[in-house]
Order: sequence, then C-alpha cells, then structure tokens
Amino acid sequence: MGEPLLVAQAIAIPSGVAILAYLVVGLVIGVESMGVPLPGETTLIAAALLASQQHQLKIEFVILAAAAGAIIGDSIGYFIGRKAGRRLFERLGRRFHHFSEDRIVRAEKYFHKYGVWTVFFGRFVALLRIFAGPMAGMLRMHYPRFLVANAAGGIAWATTIGVVAYKIGDNADKIFGRVSVVALIAVAVAAVALYVVHKVRKRRREEAGPVPQAATESADV
Repeated sequence: MGEPLLVAQAIAIPSGVAILAYLVVGLVIGVESMGVPLPGETTLIAAALLASQQHQLKIEFVILAAAAGAIIGDSIGYFIGRKAGRRLFERLGRRFHHFSEDRIVRAEKYFHKYGVWTVFFGRFVALLRIFAGPMAGMLRMHYPRFLVANAAGGIAWATTIGVVAYKIGDNADKIFGRVSVVALIAVAVAAVALYVVHKVRKRRREEAGPVPQAATESADV
C-alpha cells in the first residue's frame, strides 16, 4: 500500500506557484515558436536548474510544458504563415531585424534543401526556432509531415536541454546561487516587458523620422 501511495505522490501535479511556473515556461516557448523572438530556451534552462536545486518544480513537468509550448506554438505559427504568406515576413521585416530579408532567404534555402529536417533540427537553432512554423506554412509544407517533425523536434529539444540543465544543476547553486520559483517568473516577465518597451521606443523613433537638417543647423547656431 505504501509503494503505490509514494508513486501517486511523485506524479501528482503540484499546485499553486509551481503550476504558474510551468505555464510561464510553456507560454514563453509557445510565443517564441509562433515567430516572436522571446528567450524560450533561456526560460527552459532556468526552470530546469530550479527543478534541480530546490525541487519546487519537477523536471518531467518542465520538459512536458516546454515540449507542449514548442509543438502548439509552431503549429499556430504554421497556420499564420500559411494564411498570411510572404506578406507576413515583409511586414515583420520592417519591424524586427530577426525577419530581415537576408535571414528569410537563408531560412528558405534550408527549407528547400532539407525539408522536414529543417523543422526537426531547427528547434536547436535560435534563428530557425523562430522561423520554422511560419516559414513552413508560407512554403505550404504538408501539415502532417510538418507536425511529425515539429513534435519530434520539440520533444527532443525540450528533453535534451532540460535534462542537461537539470544534471548541471546538481552543482548550479555554487555558480548561480539560490533561486526561487518567484524569481523565475519575475525574470520571464521582466524579459518580456523590456522587450516590449524596447520595440515601442524603437517604433516611435522610426515614426518620428530623422531630425530635419535645417533644424539641426539652427540649433548649432
């Protein structure tokens, strides 16, 4: 009777702040996979390190949240790219340097050359991790093939990065110091907030345009 009880306790989903942390991991990675350059891999590593240090999180659920976010986010990105087409990347290229024409051309070459393998291995490459879903949709890749490569890549990536960070985390407190679940959530929220503020300021500067030369000369006088 004692053994089944221990197993049930081990697999029971934690409540409270821990669940919020899993949601943060899945959400950040999911949004990144849709094509928004957020720190998805950094969030996964931070959560895995936290799981190894304080055991407030379970590494199994961290990996599950990361894989689910990757698969769902890529799929949403796929359908966005399929519907919007090349216009999507042209609009994004005017706002985000991640979607510059040069990078789009390089990503297209990978897709044409390696096909679904680009989706699978692209999960391990920062640039392709952002492009994979929308680019596959834009190029009209067969969705079932995309989904298989997407799921396999997402699970392999989340498991590999999560387990490695978790193993390193056995001694991570000597390097990084003690952290908490609240700290993980705060870092993720702060990163997103800083990113949004940066983009808003950049957009305002672009909309304001360059200062007229005449005004500059009069100011110098």
